[in-house]
Amino acid sequence: MKNNCYSGKFIVIEGLDGSGQSTQAELLKDFLIKRGIQVVLTKEPTSNSRAGKKIRKILDKKEKISSEEFQKLFAQDRKEHLKKIIIPALKKGKFVISDRYFFSSFAYGTFSGLDLDWLIKINNKFLFPDLTFILKVKPDICIKRIEKRNKKEKKERTLFEEKKKLAKVWKTYQLLPKKFENIYIIDGEKSIKEVFSRIKKIVLLNIVKKEEKYG
Repeated sequence: MKNNCYSGKFIVIEGLDGSGQSTQAELLKDFLIKRGIQVVLTKEPTSNSRAGKKIRKILDKKEKISSEEFQKLFAQDRKEHLKKIIIPALKKGKFVISDRYFFSSFAYGTFSGLDLDWLIKINNKFLFPDLTFILKVKPDICIKRIEKRNKKEKKERTLFEEKKKLAKVWKTYQLLPKKFENIYIIDGEKSIKEVFSRIKKIVLLNIVKKEEKYG
């Protein structure tokens, strides 16, 4: 995987469905903007690419596809995501925060019975994040949050939004810090403010203050 050689910084926030990663991504974006940093907030799967649109149909259980082809779709969507959004922003010195990245493919793909090494291989030409946060939240809590959100938004559960599935997905997520650098597992069951305080501290120590000192 390629290290980030651009002037901007790339941060990823991961977790089980319902872990709160979207909320934390928004909070981090607002915090960085207040410090005078230009930020691009994005997410995967994207909504504009052909692959991203097909992924959404599969997640919404409107179409079916093999696990291998599903992950190839994610890789194709990710390739376009990097080319059109992430890398152009990094080249301009902006911070990019992505709500999910290839770590989701690793965790959800292995749940589907795919080999982790194969999943890494089809993603190995992509940019590696400067920092990654994985929010740790018990599957039963995630499901309660999902049900509350879906009731409010009048939505149905998507493909992976089941307690047993999420429990298996987490088994891979918790292994990732042993295989890759700059990954932090954060207790996502604390209050939103407490979770963000932890994320903010790590971002300040590892990226922002270094940028302000040497930039």
